[in-house]
Amino acid sequence: MVERNEFIARIVPPEAQKEPAWWFAFAGDRLLVHLDFSGVSLPCVTDLTELGLVPIRRQYLGQLGRRHCYSAELAEGVVAPPEMALEGLRQIYDRIGEGLFWVAARAIQIVDWDRTQQFCGRCGEPTKTRAEERAKECSRCGLLHFPRLAPAIIVLIERGHKVLLARSRHFAPGLYSVLAGFVEPGETLEEAVIREVREEVGLVIKEIRYFGSQPWPFPHSLMIGFTAAYESGEITLEDPEVEDAGWFMPGSLPTLPGKISIARKLIDWFLEKAIDR
Repeated sequence: MVERNEFIARIVPPEAQKEPAWWFAFAGDRLLVHLDFSGVSLPCVTDLTELGLVPIRRQYLGQLGRRHCYSAELAEGVVAPPEMALEGLRQIYDRIGEGLFWVAARAIQIVDWDRTQQFCGRCGEPTKTRAEERAKECSRCGLLHFPRLAPAIIVLIERGHKVLLARSRHFAPGLYSVLAGFVEPGETLEEAVIREVREEVGLVIKEIRYFGSQPWPFPHSLMIGFTAAYESGEITLEDPEVEDAGWFMPGSLPTLPGKISIARKLIDWFLEKAIDR
C-alpha cells in the first residue's frame, strides 16, 4: 500500500503516458472508484478512454510511488462503468488507503479550480493554463489565478484532565469534535483561535501552541491545529451552529471524528497524555 509521503507533486506531465496511472476522475464532487468486497480502489489505466470515458479536462498531479497521477473532470450525469461507482470523498475516506485519499483530496481541489477559472474574474476574458506553475493566466490582462485555499484553525482545549468537545448541527448524530473556524482577513492564527473559542463557547484560553496542519478538501481548506488551556469563563453557546458543548473525561468520550482527520489526531494526542499521567 502506498503511503502519503510517497507522493511527489509535479506540474509538467511525462511526454508520453505509456504505463497505467492512477486516475482521480470527478463528476461534480463525486470520485470514480471501483467497489468490491475488499473495499474501494481507484482506476489504474493508461487513459480513461479504456473505461469508455472522455473527460472534459484533465490535469497532471505528480507521482504516487512509481505511478503517475492524473485528475479529470467528467460530465455531470455521466454513468459509471460496470463494477464502478461515483462516491463522495466523505463516504470513502476511511475505506481507501491514506496515500490515495490525500491525492484525491488534492485532485478535487485542482479539478474545481480548473473548472471555475476558465474566465478571468477581473475582465472576463478566457484564461490559459501556465505550463510551468499551477496557475491560469488571463489572455487579455495577464492576471494570474491560483488554486483557492482557505486557512482555518482547529483547537483542542484542556481543563485539567478534561477536554472540551462540541457538536455542530451539521454533524452526524452523536458526533462531537474540537472547535474550528476560518481565519479572517488581518488576523494572525493565534488571534483566530482566541476569537473562535470566544465566539462559539464564550471561554477565555491561554497557552496556545501549534500542533500541526492538514489539507481538508471540503471544499478547499487548510486546517492549522493548535492546543490550548482553559483560563476562565463558563460554556455559553454563542454560535447558532454549535448545538452542544461540554467538558469530557478520557473514559467517557462521545462518538469522535474519523482517525484520518486532524481533529481526531488532536484528541488522540490528549488521550495519550492522559495515559502517561
